[in-house]
Amino acid sequence: MFGFLNIYKPRGITSHDVVAQLRRITKIKQIGHTGTLDPFAEGVLPVCIGKSARLIEYLKDDKAYIGTVQLGESTTTYDIEGDVVNVSDKVVSAYELEKAVERFQGKILQTPPVYSALKVNGKKLYEYARNGESIEIKPREVEIKEIRILSFDEEMRVVELYIACSKGTYIRSIANDLGEALGTYGFLAKLIRVKAGDFIAESSVKLDDIKTLEDAKSHLLNPINYLDYPKYELNEIEKERISHGMPLNSDLKDGVIILTSENNICAVGKAENHCIHCNKVFI
Repeated sequence: MFGFLNIYKPRGITSHDVVAQLRRITKIKQIGHTGTLDPFAEGVLPVCIGKSARLIEYLKDDKAYIGTVQLGESTTTYDIEGDVVNVSDKVVSAYELEKAVERFQGKILQTPPVYSALKVNGKKLYEYARNGESIEIKPREVEIKEIRILSFDEEMRVVELYIACSKGTYIRSIANDLGEALGTYGFLAKLIRVKAGDFIAESSVKLDDIKTLEDAKSHLLNPINYLDYPKYELNEIEKERISHGMPLNSDLKDGVIILTSENNICAVGKAENHCIHCNKVFI
């Protein structure tokens, strides 16, 4: 098998659990996902089957989420699974919320949660936290391409946000920081990833619907449709050359090229100085 699966990960399991389950069903070891989704979160989890796992680096990595923020409390993990550490009874108005949300638009500096898998000095942050060790966490620049309020229950102090962002953005940190920007507290109560690159929730398949190898095959997606690079159709002689690791003559513009044959990907190459060298070959 060679291709992608657009899996909808349910709440309560890890991204690695999804991969492990698909390995058991398909009997294929070479399976990888394109970006971890927290256990308490649900939504789009693109999975690469077989040698298509070698294409992960060529996929778009922007994301979009619907996040539910509970104002008035903060937690150790910035989400619903942590222990409550701060409480405020401040009432926030819709106007205050709108103005605060505007501050998160564009490129911003964000401090990752202490309970995260981000590595500092070769050690994951949550390992420091669990051992009671303090570690300096430096803010990182991320880009919030779109953020808007979907709903706001002023009485319950619950905000639902749509957030389109760059890779590496922590929605939990946005929830925590939004609370601080409003002069109160906040944590992420619910998270749904609705988009990962060109994979969207509306066309995803539930993990429970993949029970057999045939189920997986029926939902397999052609990688060509998800690689946003120029395509070059090979003739039979050129296919033979790249299968032996030989370069091709080319007048194509320099850059990454997807080499194809009859709507199947044969290789990923790089055009440079009137020549195409193949980085990854699949035939």
